[in-house]
Amino acid sequence: MRDLESCVRFLQELIRVPSLPGDEGALAARVAAEMRRLGYDEVWTDEAGNVIGLIRGRGLAPAVMFNTHLDHVDVGDPKAWPYPPHAGERHEGRVWGRGAVDIKGPLAAQIHGVAAHFRGGERPPGDIFVTCVVQEEVGGVGARHLVRHLRPPYVVVGEPSSNGLRRGHRGRVELVVHVKGRSAHASAPERGVNPLRVLANVIAGLDALPMRRHPELGPSSVAPTLIRTDQRSANVIPGEAWLTCDWRTVPGESAEDARRALQALVNRSLVEGATASVTVPTTTYTSYTGFSFDVPASHPAYLLPEDHPALVAARRVLAGVLPAAPPVETWRFATDGGHFAQEGLTVIGFGPGDEGLAHTVQESIAVEELEKALAGYAALAYEWPMHL
Repeated sequence: MRDLESCVRFLQELIRVPSLPGDEGALAARVAAEMRRLGYDEVWTDEAGNVIGLIRGRGLAPAVMFNTHLDHVDVGDPKAWPYPPHAGERHEGRVWGRGAVDIKGPLAAQIHGVAAHFRGGERPPGDIFVTCVVQEEVGGVGARHLVRHLRPPYVVVGEPSSNGLRRGHRGRVELVVHVKGRSAHASAPERGVNPLRVLANVIAGLDALPMRRHPELGPSSVAPTLIRTDQRSANVIPGEAWLTCDWRTVPGESAEDARRALQALVNRSLVEGATASVTVPTTTYTSYTGFSFDVPASHPAYLLPEDHPALVAARRVLAGVLPAAPPVETWRFATDGGHFAQEGLTVIGFGPGDEGLAHTVQESIAVEELEKALAGYAALAYEWPMHL
């Protein structure tokens, strides 16, 4: 109970430190301080601002990385929340606030959970890395950089799963359709080439696009999300227009596959005098340390087989410390796990919190789930590696 209360207090402190993408410095310092307080052998911050803690093992098993992120999405209207979004208040067995589920609850549980036996004098069988990365919410900047210099063979991603196991997810590609037409006065539309007519054809044709289907993750999907033009005046036919589409990929489907499929639809949707292209945009993000990283708007899918030895072993180990063997499912959303899996690492997911509350004004996490997650992370750090 003492370890649980310490973890809960730490979580409340984390929620009280706002950490939007690119502004995670204060939270990173608090996380690093907590790792040092708990006795981690090494704690450092890399050039991107990722916080990395190491507990050295006995050399009897492979290294494992436990991973979460430091940033969160915007709170929106604070008045819409039942409790102040950055207060970290505790009510009726739950801790409330932005990041409680995504992802400061899992972060606190990982940092405390993997250190539980270590603080009692026991070392894990293999090295344990706990990594808290920057700018996950805007493209996975921290994870993309981290995997360039830290590659333990096994990774536990702590995105919320209600303490169930996750074995993968669909990927995400952001596609931008750029149509060039010819502007004109809206009173004489025949003098122009309206790019919005092309976009109307594209949007109408999206539902008929043949989508790839995965036997376990289902079909890919595409949704139009944003439209803008080069005009602010309502009485002008625009000369250019842009449509952003969110394409969810399945394993084996690349960003280029999605781009080509949408480009084919765009080509069929053109009106006379218009031209159009489809691109995957790249954005340069700068972290709180001043580190800049070019990030394409593409996040890979990944999926472990249900009978993968690492997944089977994790379920068996967790069944020994949880009330029952956890279900094995997939996430509906993309995570940094895709970036790690793309580099050849074996990735499983396990974390407290209801993913349905993430990014909402009802974001909160049950203290009871944190307690179970502490036991789960300790087991994954000290027992699971011996089966890998």
